[in-house]
Amino acid sequence: MRTKLFGFLLCTVTIWSSDASAQQLLDGYVAEAFKNNIVLQQKNISLDKAQLALKTARSLYLPTVAFSTTWSTADGGRNIPLPLGDLLNPVYTTLNKLTATNNFPLMENQSINFLPKNYYDAKVRTTVPIINTDLGYNKQISAQQVSLQEFEVQIYKRDLVRSIKTAYYNYQNALQAVEIYKSGLQLANEGLRVNEKLLDGGKGLPAYVLRSKSEVENVNAQLVSAEQQVVNARMYFNFLLNRDAGEKIDANFDNQADLNKVTALIADLSVTGRREELKALDQIISINKTALKMNRQFAVPKLGGFVDLGSQSEGFHFNDNTRYYMIGLQLDIPIFTGNRNNFKIRQSNLDLKNAELNASLVAQQLNLAAKTAQNNLKAAYQTYQSSLKQFEAASSYQRLIEKGYKAGTNSFIETIDARNQYTAAQLLVNINRYKVLSAMADVERETATYSIN
Repeated sequence: MRTKLFGFLLCTVTIWSSDASAQQLLDGYVAEAFKNNIVLQQKNISLDKAQLALKTARSLYLPTVAFSTTWSTADGGRNIPLPLGDLLNPVYTTLNKLTATNNFPLMENQSINFLPKNYYDAKVRTTVPIINTDLGYNKQISAQQVSLQEFEVQIYKRDLVRSIKTAYYNYQNALQAVEIYKSGLQLANEGLRVNEKLLDGGKGLPAYVLRSKSEVENVNAQLVSAEQQVVNARMYFNFLLNRDAGEKIDANFDNQADLNKVTALIADLSVTGRREELKALDQIISINKTALKMNRQFAVPKLGGFVDLGSQSEGFHFNDNTRYYMIGLQLDIPIFTGNRNNFKIRQSNLDLKNAELNASLVAQQLNLAAKTAQNNLKAAYQTYQSSLKQFEAASSYQRLIEKGYKAGTNSFIETIDARNQYTAAQLLVNINRYKVLSAMADVERETATYSIN
C-alpha cells in the first residue's frame, strides 16, 4: 500500500513539475518578447508621449515667466509744436524789467516728434491663469488618454502572446514533421533493403526495387521540405522576439499538460469581462463626455493676470527714471461666435453617441469571437482524438502488412500503401495536436486569461 501511494505521489509531482517547467519556458519567451519586440517598443513610446502630454496639461496651471525686449528708432513723421517762446517770453521780459536782471532767459519755440529715436523697452512678464475651465478639462482628457494608451499596450501584449505561442507551436510542429519523415525514410530504406535482398535471392522483382528507390527519393524530398519549414518557423519566432533569425529555440516543451486542460476549457468559458478592448472603449466614452462638458462651458469667462517688471528709455539709459512695473488683469467674455459653440456641442453629442454604439458593437463581437474560439477548440480537439484512433489503426495495419509481405501473403503495393498511411496518420496526429494548442492560444486571447502584468 505504501509503495502504491509513493508511486502515485511521484507521478503527480512529475506531472506538476513538467507542467510548471513547460509553462515557464513559454513565459520566458513571452517576457523576452515584451522586452524586445519592436512594435511593443513603439506602443510604449506612444504611452510615454501621452504621459508627457498629461504633465504638459498640468503645467498650464503654473505661472509663465518670459523676458522680452524691443528696440526701435525713427525720424520724420508728425511733430507736436510747443510754442513755449510765444507763451513765456513776454512774461520773462516783463519779469526781467521789473527785477532789473536777466534771471529769466528767453526761450525758443519747441517741436516734439511722435516717433521715438533709439528707444528700448525691456521687461519680464509673468502671466498666470485665474479662471479658465478649459485647463481643467484638458488635464482630465490627457489623463484619460494616458489610460487609453495603457490599454492599447495591453491589447497588443495579448496579441503578441498569442502570436508567440502559435509561432512556437508551429516550430514544434515542423520539428516533429521532420522526425516523422526521418522515420518514414528509415521505413522506406528498410523496404528497399528487403526488396534488394529478395531480388538477390531470386524471389523478388526488379520493378519492386525501382519502386522502393522511388519511394526513398520521394520521402527525401518531403524531408527537405519539412526541414525548410523548420527554418522558416524559427525565423518568424525569432522575429517576434527581435532576435537573430538563426538563434536556437528551446523545443523541450511537454504539450501533454496543456492538452489535458482542453476539456475544462470546452466545458466552461468565462468571456470578455476583463477585456482591455472594452476598457479602452469605456475610456473613449469618458473622453467624449469630458469634451462635451468642456464645450458646454464656452460662456464661462476667462480671467488671467500679469505683472511686468521692466525699463524703457530713449538711449540705453537705465536708472530710477527708466524702471517701471505694471500689474494688470485680462478678462475675456464671449458674446457672439456665429453659433459655432452650439455646433461644437452638437458634434460632441454625436461623437459620444457613436462611441457608445461602437462599445456595444465591439462587446457583441468579442463575445462572438470568444464563443467561436471555444467551438474551434472543441472541433480541433475532436479531430485530434479521431486522428489518434486513425494513427493507432494505421500503425497496426502497417505492422500486419509488413509481416504479411515478408511471409509472402501480401503484395509490395500493399506495403507501400500501408507505409504511406502510417506516415500520413503520424503527420495528421502531429498537425492536429498543434492545431489544438493553437486553438487554446486563441481561447486564451479571446477570454483575456493570460497574465500580462
